[in-house]
Amino acid sequence: MSAVLAHDFARARGGRFLLRIEDIDPGRTREGHVAGIEQDLRWLGLDWDGPVVRQSARLDLYAAALERLKAEELVYPCFCTRADIARSVAAPHGPEGTLYPGTCRELETPDLARPHAWRLDIAKASARAGALVWRDHDRDITARPELLGDVVLARKDAPVSYHLAVTVDDAEQGVSDVIRGRDLFLSTHVHRLLQALLDLPTPAYHHHPLILGPDGERLAKRHGSLSLADLRAQGVDPQALVSAFRNGGAPLGFRLSDP
Repeated sequence: MSAVLAHDFARARGGRFLLRIEDIDPGRTREGHVAGIEQDLRWLGLDWDGPVVRQSARLDLYAAALERLKAEELVYPCFCTRADIARSVAAPHGPEGTLYPGTCRELETPDLARPHAWRLDIAKASARAGALVWRDHDRDITARPELLGDVVLARKDAPVSYHLAVTVDDAEQGVSDVIRGRDLFLSTHVHRLLQALLDLPTPAYHHHPLILGPDGERLAKRHGSLSLADLRAQGVDPQALVSAFRNGGAPLGFRLSDP
């Protein structure tokens, strides 16, 4: 759905529709998945402008951004595991569940030879940036990055996280408008803060409802949801899908989440 809406938004305004492959997770990235994405888009009748950009080829850009934040003492190394955080009685809760309790924030002599992530010190970074807003569907949204706590910007098993990578990519690629699902709305609070800290422009955002299955659950592999490849194999008419999305509906018994 995001691809259809973003494609149409760009074409209606004489803009560019960009295809970016977020392949920074070594445990989940498969070359066959990339080919599948391109095949899915072509099946839906969508074309993109310029070469396909891969995040795995842009690690130097993310490293430079992270080094800047380190130099300004806005990030800190974190050695905690997910289990450590889950067991912490001090861990606060946010809209998406348990937040990081700041266990490693004040370590005096961290051992950087040990595996570690880099977390953004949200309180310090927010104080540095001051009050921030972004535009979403032509409305001003006040940024509240504290809702997600001290997010990870570089993981133990990957040199960068989603938050930092997409923020840097959007600026470097000259993205003016971001069309994406409502599930990423909270992430935008953090992205707006990173833009301010790194002196990057802020796109306009357009978060849309999510496609839900007949059971009301969000479509996902872990729920056994049908993929576009599955629908293609079943002989589903791709234009019926595209038309439904363009008309603000959901096909094949699916439905849309609340705005």
